[in-house]
Amino acid sequence: MHKGRLEAFSDGVLAIILTIMVLEIKVPHGADFAALKPLLPVVLSYVLSFIYIGIYWNNHHMMLAGTSKVSGGILWANLHLLFWLSLVPFVTGWMGENHFSRATLVMYGVVLLMSGLAYWILQNCIIAIEGPESVLARAVGRDFKGKASPLLYCLGIVASFWNPWAAGAVYVGIALMWLVPDKRIERTLVDKAEGKHVG
Repeated sequence: MHKGRLEAFSDGVLAIILTIMVLEIKVPHGADFAALKPLLPVVLSYVLSFIYIGIYWNNHHMMLAGTSKVSGGILWANLHLLFWLSLVPFVTGWMGENHFSRATLVMYGVVLLMSGLAYWILQNCIIAIEGPESVLARAVGRDFKGKASPLLYCLGIVASFWNPWAAGAVYVGIALMWLVPDKRIERTLVDKAEGKHVG
């Protein structure tokens, strides 16, 4: 299977996820700005989840840019990632409608944690096929952010039981950490095209 089909399918699923999320924001009946106030938690949860889905879309695209082969294992690992990401609209809507209550923050963190682990599995499936000297393996390197994120998600989940504000801050902090553009794969692809050795 050509990786183009995998990319197109994944892009389509992520586009549907974003569409479902925005449909959760119901149009208020009032015609003044005060009518928007009750929607604030829903909008805030939507913005955070939109950023997360955007981060996954960007990193998924860059990861596949450095991939030359697609195996059955990669296809299943990709579906596993899309499964967890497809739950983001549900936990986003639940969290926003219930004003970031403890249970909703816990479930939001669990879905983010499982999405992160699924991405890591997909990444490692690709490296296993491409080899330790592949573009992706060299670009990932020690993968500090990838290793730190699951620990931070767990911290956010635990914090949800005692302090919802702290849990929210952790989830926002992780998003901000990944929002900074990661040029590792792009840089490695350029170096490979120019014939440079990447250590």
